[in-house]
Amino acid sequence: MNRMTRDQMAARVARDIPEGAYVNLGIGLPTKVANYLPQEREIFLQSENGLLGMGPAPAAGEEDWELINAGKQAVTLLTGGCFFHHADSFAMMRGGHLDICVLGAFQVAVNGDLANWHTGEPGAIPAVGGAMDLAIGAKKTFVMMDLLTKQGESKLVDACTYPLTGLACVSRVYTDLGVFDVGPQGAQVLEIVEGLTLDELRRLTGVKLEMAVQLQAA
Repeated sequence: MNRMTRDQMAARVARDIPEGAYVNLGIGLPTKVANYLPQEREIFLQSENGLLGMGPAPAAGEEDWELINAGKQAVTLLTGGCFFHHADSFAMMRGGHLDICVLGAFQVAVNGDLANWHTGEPGAIPAVGGAMDLAIGAKKTFVMMDLLTKQGESKLVDACTYPLTGLACVSRVYTDLGVFDVGPQGAQVLEIVEGLTLDELRRLTGVKLEMAVQLQAA
């Protein structure tokens, strides 16, 4: 099978972000999405540490380390962008002012439940950050993640076994093996990578997967 690379996953998410959207990109993998947003499409990227109007990552050697995102990565600021108090940023997140947030995850349930801050394992370091505020406050929550763990276990599950971040908050999941819609209707396969069949995907995940009306090859 042809797994999508992380850059291909980021480009795929970028395709689904519409003109004029206000978007938060979570720490880690989701930050790559900023590098694939079309310049001709006006999209407003927000960072929970107090930025609005973020651009793509700076070129090597051109970093301004006083201009960073919530993951402490150097970022750029587009013309008209601004920065403001952390509390104002969280008020924006909690107040329903974001159209989309893109988060990583340890698990996503087929009904849209999200677990992405703690595995519950002894010695694991919890990382709540703003994930709970974003997952509930944004109008749509997208998740980017590898479909399987390093041990081969599916991160798309019938019910999350890790501590929950939010209930029924995720609407779409982007993985290296396919794209899924989740929610009250269960999990539907929107796209699947070349060389992988729906039956094989069902076997890998162990969950009930319905094929969307228009199944495409990624």
